[in-house]
Amino acid sequence: MVKENAPGGHDATLRLTLRVWRQRRGQPGAFEEHTLAAVPTSASFLEMMDLLNEQLVRAGKEPFAFDHDCREGICGMCSMTINGMPHGPLPGVTTCQLHMRNFRDGETITVEPWRARAFPVLRDLAVDRSGFDKVIQAGGFISVRTGSAPEANTLPVPKPVADAAMDAAECIGCGACVASCKNGSAMLFVGAKVTHLNLLPQGAPEADRRAVAMVRAMDDAGFGNCTNYGECQAHCPKGITLDVIARLNRDYLGARLRGFFASTGKPRRGGD
Repeated sequence: MVKENAPGGHDATLRLTLRVWRQRRGQPGAFEEHTLAAVPTSASFLEMMDLLNEQLVRAGKEPFAFDHDCREGICGMCSMTINGMPHGPLPGVTTCQLHMRNFRDGETITVEPWRARAFPVLRDLAVDRSGFDKVIQAGGFISVRTGSAPEANTLPVPKPVADAAMDAAECIGCGACVASCKNGSAMLFVGAKVTHLNLLPQGAPEADRRAVAMVRAMDDAGFGNCTNYGECQAHCPKGITLDVIARLNRDYLGARLRGFFASTGKPRRGGD
């Protein structure tokens, strides 16, 4: 479908049917179906949702609630499940980076919130992700004053270590890993945060306490267990890999063993 929007110019548009989840906290929800007649292919998915809400407001109806902030793929707020996939069908992008040119004219698109026990629905497409906040509060920090950014050669860090820490630090905490996991596990998120800090010299003194505290907070928040299906890695918009889960398991087990030996006074084999 092509619609002329300016003299001498044309803007391709789509006619779409949207099935969008409507729900208030603590109440049953259901899908509502709406039609948009002229969605520009250049619009982002969130801009398309803005068009839908404008149409609803003009009709005297309640707009849909959804999370958004930077709209640049940085903040991780745009938490939508699109046609059954967190952030939609394209790999390596957030919802705000998904554009309507990736959909077909006449297509029906189903939009839902994150589906996870630890992410209860606040309203419509917005969910409560405070469970992530509790995990970060438990250990996602360095408690000593580290000062401003040091000169690069003051504290040498091997390049492979620095690269691995930076790769883990790309996690934006959007929650797609939890929404894609059949267990609602947050292991990819927690693994990324623990890996990021535990690899760096500034984070090493608190590495054991951090791993144990963040895993405990993850369990207390109601997240499920990891069974290594890999959906989290496939749907992570920042490409965080299962390597961080392996490192989290190693750091957590090592911390618990060291804590056990310290509490019993038993010597560790090989002086480890």
